[in-house]
Amino acid sequence: MKKVSIIGLGWLGEVAALLLQKQGYLVLGSSTRPEKVELLREKGLDTIHFALDPDPKGTAYHRLFESQILVITIPPRSRQGDGEAYLQQLASLRALVANSSVKQLVLISSTGVYPNESKAVSYSEEEEISESNAGNSILYRAEQLMVDSPSYALTILRMGGLMGADRIPGAYFSGKEQVVGHTRVNFIHQLDAAKMIAWVIDQGLWNQTFNGVAPQHPLRREIYAKNASALGISPPASYQEAADEKVGRWISSEKISATGFSFDFLNPLDFPYTPRLATS
Repeated sequence: MKKVSIIGLGWLGEVAALLLQKQGYLVLGSSTRPEKVELLREKGLDTIHFALDPDPKGTAYHRLFESQILVITIPPRSRQGDGEAYLQQLASLRALVANSSVKQLVLISSTGVYPNESKAVSYSEEEEISESNAGNSILYRAEQLMVDSPSYALTILRMGGLMGADRIPGAYFSGKEQVVGHTRVNFIHQLDAAKMIAWVIDQGLWNQTFNGVAPQHPLRREIYAKNASALGISPPASYQEAADEKVGRWISSEKISATGFSFDFLNPLDFPYTPRLATS
């Protein structure tokens, strides 16, 4: 039975852990909050307290690095302190991994790393990105920090906007004025994102980069209108005027699909959400 450790049993990590456990992996996860450790244990997840500040803190956290496979789902929080704290956390993790049993590593990154420029074709994993043209330089630096190591094989998953469950895009803009509605979305459902992590591990897709984005890219205003109609929330009060329709970046998911991975939720217009939270 293969051991998988997940750093960060948050909104995505918890779902991925439960899925991997269901598939027969021996899963150990971490939380930065001691009170959440007990809650996760009650759900059947072996969990320990582990935090990076940026140096490691916690209880028996060395266990996390006794697994063959490590998944890092730490949110970049690049707006806090220019993201330097996140880079320091990754540097600490890299040092811990270098002297551990970990041989394969999955880093959850973001499609925010792609340049903030519209173009006629989609952005793929082959796009040339540098610190000067990256949409988010912290994400670029984070990927580069983790990629060059002889101690493990690294696969990077660049997730799009993580939606589903209680994350409802229309709720964020309900009733607001001058909302951007004419650009296409690059969303992925929470369950598909977790499924993709498990797929990479199960198929042994190492030393690669994959985009995690639903294959279809409707307009933002279409999403907000659908959320409002289906979930009983107010739509945006008004939208920004746009000279061009359907502009903006859109990200390709063809590479992961070519490996045999199938999305359960192809179109963000059809994403299921949690009605109780949507209407509260």
